[in-house]
Amino acid sequence: MSGNNAVKFMVPALVMFLLVISSGWKVPLAADRKIEISGDAQGTTYKIIYYAPDSIVSLGQTDSLLNRLDSSVSLYLPTSLICRFNRSDKGITIDEPFRVLISKAIEINRATGGAVDVTVKSLVDAWGFGVKKPAAAPGPELIKSILKNVGPGKIWLQGNFLHKKFAGVQVDLNGIAQGYTADLLAALLEHHHICNYLVEIGGELRIKGHKPDGERFKIGIEAIDGNDILPAPLRKVITPDDGAVTTSGNYRKHLEANGKQISHIMNARTGYPAMNEMISVTVWAKDGITADGYDNGFMVMGLKNTIRFLEKRTDIAAYIIYKKDDGVVADTVTKGFNGYDIH
Repeated sequence: MSGNNAVKFMVPALVMFLLVISSGWKVPLAADRKIEISGDAQGTTYKIIYYAPDSIVSLGQTDSLLNRLDSSVSLYLPTSLICRFNRSDKGITIDEPFRVLISKAIEINRATGGAVDVTVKSLVDAWGFGVKKPAAAPGPELIKSILKNVGPGKIWLQGNFLHKKFAGVQVDLNGIAQGYTADLLAALLEHHHICNYLVEIGGELRIKGHKPDGERFKIGIEAIDGNDILPAPLRKVITPDDGAVTTSGNYRKHLEANGKQISHIMNARTGYPAMNEMISVTVWAKDGITADGYDNGFMVMGLKNTIRFLEKRTDIAAYIIYKKDDGVVADTVTKGFNGYDIH
């Protein structure tokens, strides 16, 4: 556990990136070339770095995978399965990616006591974080009405059919989908026997192996000073174990309502944006769907509940930035968050 009592505290932003310049960089062996793929997907960008004798996996293959996933769970594609489900009265038959995401979301919902809930789309829209922007923040009566369509038991799987209790129930998988996307891209690489790679999409990462010279991948966590995003210095440089690293924070995506800044992270149990001491949480897990699925939940759960939850887990860990009662910003790291170094 570490702390920092400085008034100005450099905290990690949502976007994470590979350190391009690192000490001790060596020329890759001739048999192993550095291959890079990059593009646009899911309203953000993605980048893949892998080492292999040749370009075994191409941009066409990755784009094809991402397009198939969009046709399943993109809220910006009206013909997608998730949009069809949200428009349906009782539910629809879904495909494998949709089923995997919903199954994991239901599992995490139960594990966190409802802190993670994918039926929050109506709340996200009402608070102005959806595609359409409302004229004003929702009042208590509207929130009470929306909550009738939010919460455990409002959706359930039966085989490949996703049921909804009421026609007004709508799901939003944005809080877990990018981590799963990183997993699918990693699986594509491993299918082609690529064992040393870094996959990044929208700041969510999957990492395995090392560079040809044996050096492990180093990950830099972007920093902010107050509300200003700074490209340097980095608050953290980590060399994590194989797996996934994702980040959730309440400072990058926010709006103003009634003179106050509100977070995009919804507390499905209250109907209001999450408001507590949490500023940011960076999560390590063995796969992206787990790390990404839990990071927003930890923001809702708060510091003490998150630490208590992670004390019982060996497969997931976190680095947390939070604000103390006196307004001083501090940080802490839970057991199992390996390979970090404060800069």
